[in-house]
Amino acid sequence: MKMLFFLISLFWWGLFYYCFSKDRSRYRNCYLLFLALLHSVLALLVMSGRYMTNVLFVLVLAFFVAILIVPFFLIHNGIVMIRREGKSLPNLLSLILGILIGFGEITSFLTFFSVVMVMNDDEVFLYLFRIWGPLFIFISISIIYLSVSFLIFMIYTLFLQIVPKKRDFDYVIIHGAGLLDGSRVSKLLSDRIDKAIDVYHKDPTPPILIPSGGQGSNETVSEAKAMGDYIAQKGIPQDKIILEDKSATTLENLINSKKIIKERGDGFYIALVTSNYHVYRALRHCRKIGLKCTGIGSRVAFYYWPSALIREYIAVHAERKQFIILVLGWLLCLLPLIVALLS
Repeated sequence: MKMLFFLISLFWWGLFYYCFSKDRSRYRNCYLLFLALLHSVLALLVMSGRYMTNVLFVLVLAFFVAILIVPFFLIHNGIVMIRREGKSLPNLLSLILGILIGFGEITSFLTFFSVVMVMNDDEVFLYLFRIWGPLFIFISISIIYLSVSFLIFMIYTLFLQIVPKKRDFDYVIIHGAGLLDGSRVSKLLSDRIDKAIDVYHKDPTPPILIPSGGQGSNETVSEAKAMGDYIAQKGIPQDKIILEDKSATTLENLINSKKIIKERGDGFYIALVTSNYHVYRALRHCRKIGLKCTGIGSRVAFYYWPSALIREYIAVHAERKQFIILVLGWLLCLLPLIVALLS
């Protein structure tokens, strides 16, 4: 039995490694990594032998404590985000998600409690469950499904940050971000540039840096120009800096940078530097335009990361294919409830 669980775990890790090695931007990698981790936990649980009950108790306790903490953490993070960044909709995302998850947990608890009371033939709860039970179950399943889906996405995003990366690049593309007062590099942007400079210094054959970003309507210079000046002030030679200053979106950043690299034609080992939460979606854009590169993430303030990652999750699932898959998975989870209501 122990060997069987070990082999199953090994199978999922092997399948994940194969798919991950071929293309890091594929969404299936998120689920394969989750399955590999899940089966690894099961394998370790089985291998714990006579301590299995104790290990299982600790894991279940840790799981439920984590579930209870999550909504409070997100709500607190949302409040901090609003205080530091303002009341725009993107800054409200962690607060909204925290409230939804908290509501879902309360609903799940009430549903479970109602089922227990109904099984004990409590007539009041039996009456209430017939009226409100299906709605409560629907809400519970929906929120749990979305929470698990987001968790799977988050785990893979974090994994992309810790996986070892090669250091010998020909080009390093740096994604732009908005400028302060129309001309100054922001903290978010300087973190990206500093990460790219770190890659430059660690490379055995220093690459060409391509700061990327056009000039916005409220900016006096292009993002690329401001980034290029910042890089030069850090002691990087001008002949190692090529500006891409025509783009307005992430996709245009990559398309224009690809043209620059193709026109030079002197090397194609490429790194893409952006904020850590944005690496996965940027790699998906790379796949769309046939640009093979390694994604490298710069750190962002911890309070900023949850809301930013929620935005990335929404953006990825706004794509038609991913939206359809998400909805089909949701309907599949709801199928037992639908069958029960129709029968």
